[in-house]
Amino acid sequence: MNNPFSLEGKVVVVTGASSGIGKQTAIDCAGMGARVVLMARNETRLQETLSQMEGTRHMVVSFDLTDYQNVKDCVKRIVAQVGPVDGLVNCAGISATMPLKLIDVTKMEELFQANVFSGIQLTRHFCQIGNTSREGASVIFLSSIMGLVGETGKALYSMCKGSLVSAVRSLACEYAPRHIRFNAISPGAILTPINQDLPHMKNPDARAALEANHILGLGKTTDVSNACIFLLSDASRWITGQNIVVDGGYTAR
Repeated sequence: MNNPFSLEGKVVVVTGASSGIGKQTAIDCAGMGARVVLMARNETRLQETLSQMEGTRHMVVSFDLTDYQNVKDCVKRIVAQVGPVDGLVNCAGISATMPLKLIDVTKMEELFQANVFSGIQLTRHFCQIGNTSREGASVIFLSSIMGLVGETGKALYSMCKGSLVSAVRSLACEYAPRHIRFNAISPGAILTPINQDLPHMKNPDARAALEANHILGLGKTTDVSNACIFLLSDASRWITGQNIVVDGGYTAR
């Protein structure tokens, strides 16, 4: 029986693959049969991710995505080795919590470069003719529920993530003739090695309040990677320009 959720034979690029959601997505895509290109800055941590993946034909690329001058050459090198890609998952990014009075141009540039500009530039080069499969491709941006709802101190982060939700709609229209689909995923609070040490996670009262806002409890990285697999697979062939909310019911209230 044909499995529409399989990634067998597909080439998938995952950024931020050295930790958290990106790492889990790379591992799970490999488990579904994909040949994965793992991208992040830290070579050692990328190798750690690779060691947990099924298959032997994957590619590790240590690269700073904000090095805009060399993105095109990096993409050319990837395509030359693994062939045209079928999927791109933009997981790389950073978070920040700060009041408006502390937000300056430097901080805005830092967050937008990491969360928006770098992913858009990488996507732009992968979407050039010859770099994606002739059958089409699926591009995913990791947004956040903070791009949809408000929270004190999250204005800058919300601006970044909200812009991705808006971008996929227009990009979906632009690239539909070439069957390249664009979608976003907006997770709620996900338990990762990094955020488990943050103050609001380590403080029992703060964590209890956060968990209470997620009516199904806090999420796991696999909850998001499974959504990525769906959007990368042929099972979602008729879905584009959408934002898939994976938040344990946070926005249901």
